[in-house]
Amino acid sequence: MVAKLKKLYNTSLFQPTFFGFFFNPFFIIRRGLYNGVSQFSGHLQGKLLDFGCGSKPYKALFAVSEYIGTDIEVSGHDHRSEEIDVYYDGHTLPFADGSFDSIFSSEVFEHVFNLHQILDELYRVLKPGGKMLLTVPFVWDEHEIPYDFARYTSFGLKHMLQEKGFMVMQEKKTTNYVSTICQMWAAYVYQHIFPKRKGIRIALTPLFIMPITLCGLFLSAILPKNMNFFHNNVMVVQKPAERSDI
Repeated sequence: MVAKLKKLYNTSLFQPTFFGFFFNPFFIIRRGLYNGVSQFSGHLQGKLLDFGCGSKPYKALFAVSEYIGTDIEVSGHDHRSEEIDVYYDGHTLPFADGSFDSIFSSEVFEHVFNLHQILDELYRVLKPGGKMLLTVPFVWDEHEIPYDFARYTSFGLKHMLQEKGFMVMQEKKTTNYVSTICQMWAAYVYQHIFPKRKGIRIALTPLFIMPITLCGLFLSAILPKNMNFFHNNVMVVQKPAERSDI
């Protein structure tokens, strides 16, 4: 019974389940991410590289022939419960040119100090015509300290990707102004007001966090929409069939 509840809780941390609505203090941001990845997951096919894979929380959303996860060994979190197939050294991906039909990367780019170099690597290992789906935060607190280096506007992210030769196919923002504010308030209460013991935090979440979550979802549905203050960019980009250097 305990094992089932633990599995249910861990699943609810990344998927917008009914259980998660009550017990996930980050329900709004994770709901937006899950819906964004799910909406665009059909773009990725064949052999897929999950860059910065961690525990591969979105793997089930992809109908691909092969799913390979890579991550850096030294980071701001523990890898012991994760599903990493291949470690990379932070500079060069250990794969040949054009090894993958697709690339997925979620909430990783902000942790990459040398992102321009890594974008070149991702471009290199992606086949011509291949697509990459990525999520990148715009509004979130510093995390996995000290390995948190940047936040990206939608314009800055598109500029970097286009500069490296990628074509932006589709994009969306995961939350609006109101829901983002409510999620940040919920995160503050959970992280800085609640006691540090995890069990107590989980018990208090339905009483004090869930009402904030409900308020955020309700108000964002009835108030005027503004998407200039949001949690995450979700983008699908493509490597041209033939790159033309100018």
